[in-house]
Amino acid sequence: MTTTAEQLSATTLLRFATAGSVDDGKSTLVGRLLHDSKAVLTDQLEAVEQASLNRGQEAPDLALLTDGLRAEREQGITIDVAYRYFATARRRFILADTPGHVQYTRNMVTGASTAELAVVLVDARNGVVEQTRRHAAVAALLRVPHVVLAVNKMDLVDYAEPVFAAIAEEFTAYAASLGVPEITAIPISALAGDNVVEPSAHMDWYGGPTVLEHLETVPVSHDLTACHARFPVQYVIRPQSAEHPDYRGYAGQIAAGVFRVGEAVSVLPSGRTTTITGIDALGESVDIAWAPQSVTLRLADDIDISRGDLIAPADDAPAVSQDVEATVCHVADQPLSVGQRVLLKHTTRTVKAIVKDIPSRLTLDDLSQHPAPGQLVANDIGRVVVRTAEPLALDPYEYSRRTGSFLLIDPADGTTLSAGMAGAAFAEAAEAAEAVGTADDDAEWDF
Repeated sequence: MTTTAEQLSATTLLRFATAGSVDDGKSTLVGRLLHDSKAVLTDQLEAVEQASLNRGQEAPDLALLTDGLRAEREQGITIDVAYRYFATARRRFILADTPGHVQYTRNMVTGASTAELAVVLVDARNGVVEQTRRHAAVAALLRVPHVVLAVNKMDLVDYAEPVFAAIAEEFTAYAASLGVPEITAIPISALAGDNVVEPSAHMDWYGGPTVLEHLETVPVSHDLTACHARFPVQYVIRPQSAEHPDYRGYAGQIAAGVFRVGEAVSVLPSGRTTTITGIDALGESVDIAWAPQSVTLRLADDIDISRGDLIAPADDAPAVSQDVEATVCHVADQPLSVGQRVLLKHTTRTVKAIVKDIPSRLTLDDLSQHPAPGQLVANDIGRVVVRTAEPLALDPYEYSRRTGSFLLIDPADGTTLSAGMAGAAFAEAAEAAEAVGTADDDAEWDF
């Protein structure tokens, strides 16, 4: 007889994030999703019902299932990213409910950075607004392969199909121009439960899936073994004990790909080559290891290797450079300016750097580039050129979300300034994909 634990271990995992403007109903949607999929414990539901009664509400406010901070409940908004874990018979889920206020766009970047799907909510009465475009741009920039447009509050527009169709057409055209490979539009009412878990009786003109049905069936690919092999060194193990007098191992988590004993590898940024003589995993020697396992590599030669170095196959190593061209989402309250000295953190490596240029800032309304803005302020998306004090081995972000991303940090107090994606911006990537007819092919994307 198959146990529940065995059934869950056999199902796939989907990481997804919700986003949308203020009062579009994100937290209510998440609460409805958890409630109607029977993922809420009895005591949790009782606490929500009591809190709702205390606030003078007759029906349970399902948004309280995710808005856990006192300030969130008092103001009726989402401030921090709320992570929820639930499962159905078909799939397991990690959900990031992200804020809608423009000043919390940085939190949306955090929640979507590891997501394979983003649910962007739109109020049917307001349609696509600037924050909707901002969230679509962030999803495209972070290479989220699947985007769901949830047109919420359809009950407040009499479940009118033309309203939904107009919003879906506008959003789809905008997101497609950013290079989003798959967009699914679903008309819903999170408050009433229409098309969230159960099909709506009020919208017989809609024949597509409910939100949960789409989440359960959307293709998910996290096969990191098919990607370029990368191993950022986290720690050098050198016990120098009587039992292990000559042991020297390099520990860390494999970011992508597969490593094998006997394989020739390069150590970056030095460029020295050597061979893997052993792989230790969970206290045992193995012949092969793959992402995202945490292992220790043993090498044939005594090379000067320390935390922050990157080990990669000798015939498939990334280029090493001190000049980084990237797109960044600026997340700090203080601006990022040309000439500013920063720290750049890439995988396990942190180096000093200087912002040499900010060529452009993205205008979300029409996707035009505002040239030479001089600085980026909170929630701006722009192109930057950074010169590092030491060479780095970065992959283009379009090929690897792990080794193509970095953070810019204030050296004075450790504040995160910007989240960066190396290489081409989404608009350039979309144009290139369209030119070769691969705009809908996400086979090479690294998740």
